[in-house]
Amino acid sequence: MILLSHATGNENVRQAALALHEANLLGEFWTCLNWNPDALINNFLPTSLRDQLARRSLPESVRPFARTVPNREIVRLFSGIFSIDNVLLDLDRKVAARLRSGRKFSAVYAYEDGAAESFRTAKDCGIRRIYDLPIGYWRVAQQIYAEEREREPAWARTLTGIGDSNEKLTRKEEELKLAERIVVASTFTRETLSHGHFEGTVDVIPYGAPAVSQNEIAVRSGLLRVLFAGSLGQRKGLSYLLQAAESLGRNVELTLLGRKASENCPPLDAAVQRHRWIPTLPHAEVLREMQRHDVLVLPSLFEGFGLVILEAMAQGLVVIASPHTAAPDLIDDGKDGFIVPIRSSQAIAEKLETLVHDPSLLREMKVAARQKADAQRWEVYRHGLAQVAREVVT
Repeated sequence: MILLSHATGNENVRQAALALHEANLLGEFWTCLNWNPDALINNFLPTSLRDQLARRSLPESVRPFARTVPNREIVRLFSGIFSIDNVLLDLDRKVAARLRSGRKFSAVYAYEDGAAESFRTAKDCGIRRIYDLPIGYWRVAQQIYAEEREREPAWARTLTGIGDSNEKLTRKEEELKLAERIVVASTFTRETLSHGHFEGTVDVIPYGAPAVSQNEIAVRSGLLRVLFAGSLGQRKGLSYLLQAAESLGRNVELTLLGRKASENCPPLDAAVQRHRWIPTLPHAEVLREMQRHDVLVLPSLFEGFGLVILEAMAQGLVVIASPHTAAPDLIDDGKDGFIVPIRSSQAIAEKLETLVHDPSLLREMKVAARQKADAQRWEVYRHGLAQVAREVVT
């Protein structure tokens, strides 16, 4: 049996838990919150709070395996006293104690920033160690951020990852060195690991798409509707999209969906005033918002996957993304989307202009994008992850 550990239990983690359960390999799932959306108290909560807690709801079949450590996470969410690192380290300590308790586990499956103590304990106890790295290797990230700070100093405040402490970076390194099997979601993430020295086998298992939209895809008329979805900051290459949109003038309508990565960034503050800005939406409404658009642009400088790529394709959007995402694993360039170099507003503008002037091509690519997403459902991810898990424990 496998002990799975993750503090917040986002969509890919919930799917991992479901994969292990379906394979009869899930022993326990340690997380912070296991919210029941059918609980009576939901009727009395403010909508914003209810939506936030709904993101912490586990699949019904997984709930009996959940072991929760809620206190610090509740305080963090509602008062901000604790940081996410405090929460991660606390959960890691609790999991390590569980591994020492005598309960027999074949393996522990943990994620970046929350695995160091668990893995040390597991190694001492002869328990196998599976490490899930949802974003690329930190040394590569630091290099890219340093270069970007020189290129776009006005956006430097939004490069929040560049401020990680030496203690945190050392912990990341230790986790990777203790891992026996490393699971990543994109070829890009695997390639970044070549800049380190790790003994663990690396498996690329791309995430999955939600159910595809059944809406009719018609030939566009009017402005090209362009969407950016994610944290509004320079790690996502946002300035290059904004420059591209500016060069196309009134031919495109740009929507920015996501919270600011940092306050007091003048060009970002100007962008959310100039363009349509939606700070946050429940996930179901994000998908509906995508359906209003023609194109998603994700020109990230450093990403692990970019789940919005598949979500957008499932809604029938053409995706323009950089190779520092899962785009090379998912997109047939020129057929169901476009892959553009990082830091190239010109390349983004060229692809957008092509779609502006060729509505028939846009429709063809939207249909192809939706077909591609339909072939990359979450079931495919779960099958791949279960296969790796079986190899580890047998």
